Amino acid sequence: MSDTPAQIRRWTRLEYGRLIEKHVFRPDERLELLGGELVVREPHGDPHTLAVELVNEALVAAFGPEWRVRVQLPVALDEESEPEPDVSVAAGRARDRREPKPSRLALIVEIADSSLALDREHKGSLYARADVPDYWIVNLVDRVLEVYREPVADVTAPFAWGYRVVRRLHAEESIAPLAAPTANITVADLLP
Repeated sequence: MSDTPAQIRRWTRLEYGRLIEKHVFRPDERLELLGGELVVREPHGDPHTLAVELVNEALVAAFGPEWRVRVQLPVALDEESEPEPDVSVAAGRARDRREPKPSRLALIVEIADSSLALDREHKGSLYARADVPDYWIVNLVDRVLEVYREPVADVTAPFAWGYRVVRRLHAEESIAPLAAPTANITVADLLP
């Protein structure tokens, strides 16, 4: 028996796109490319689904028509990551943009219950590495909003990046996205 560790095949966004175009995956297969690995997304329950809608409504109102508020659509983080965050925000109207998968994002929001650890550690590190300045987790387990800001190099994080500022906001508190500083979003409006 050999002590050689198993080899892992990593994928690029280009290769992943080709696999999708060739219909290698089933239509109901929910996958994301995270750091070169294909990760199966968990199915969404009713609280998760409602939270996605609530976040979308709040962010559309906060950002206005000059911003793309996108729900569960892929984003181009880097050459080996194409996650599908629950909600993402990018500057500019959809029709005016040439890139169907934005790479420069103002805000990403994940809704987390069973995926809380993955969203905090794995995805948080990827988003920090991609220089996403504002990352929120609507934490359905503890009924709080976790806010991550100021990406920094962090050798202890899965992708060697993390966030310097981490805040937990409760239902009665409010927040403004960094890219929409005059907006006022109450955390309770994001929670189902």
